[in-house]
Amino acid sequence: MNIEHIEICCGSIQSVANAKAGGAVRVELCQGLIEGGTTPSPAMIDYAVRELGMKAFVLVRPRGGDFCYNELEIKMMEEDVAYCKKAGAAGIVVGFLHPGGNIDTELTRRFVELSAPLPVTFHRAFDRCAEPLKALEQIIDCGCARILTSGCQPTAVEGAGLLQQLVKQADGRIAILAGSGITPENAAALKQQTAVPEIHGSCKITRPDGAWETDTEAVRELLKVLR
Repeated sequence: MNIEHIEICCGSIQSVANAKAGGAVRVELCQGLIEGGTTPSPAMIDYAVRELGMKAFVLVRPRGGDFCYNELEIKMMEEDVAYCKKAGAAGIVVGFLHPGGNIDTELTRRFVELSAPLPVTFHRAFDRCAEPLKALEQIIDCGCARILTSGCQPTAVEGAGLLQQLVKQADGRIAILAGSGITPENAAALKQQTAVPEIHGSCKITRPDGAWETDTEAVRELLKVLR
């Protein structure tokens, strides 16, 4: 697997530095991991891109909770996307649902257009959608470059059956980025079983203060087993 197809989820600038030390070149930048991830600060984006030289896919999410946003939140997300483009981000990560669990195709298409020429990843809001195989086609039609998903299960290993279906149905039209619970111990088997073209891992450890942080050695091992 190409190293650029392995993405490390980083919830702090120290985690980004640790991911780089482990050999990673691509990260998903976010903060507020305890809430499922929120938009990182401008300083974090700048440092990751300009000082650490990482390919940064930036999560644009104004809050935790559901994936149905009001107009004020959407306005803030639009401004975040504009900032990410100026800052040199490699991609944008978003996800939009209607209250019933269907993909909000209007908003998704709008953010794909706003983000261009940066590619858009539709994040794990996908795992809360009502009809994943239908949602796959809708997200492809909206122009997204990839979908981050655990196969609609708590972990990618548990969702391996659906991941395999999604890869087959996508047929190269969109990348399926498998994430959640992927470790150096299970990554190779999951890749072989599902044929997913990209892997997303946090490689995190819990610090003494209870915060999560990317572990350099775990990143190194993940890259090793997937090459």
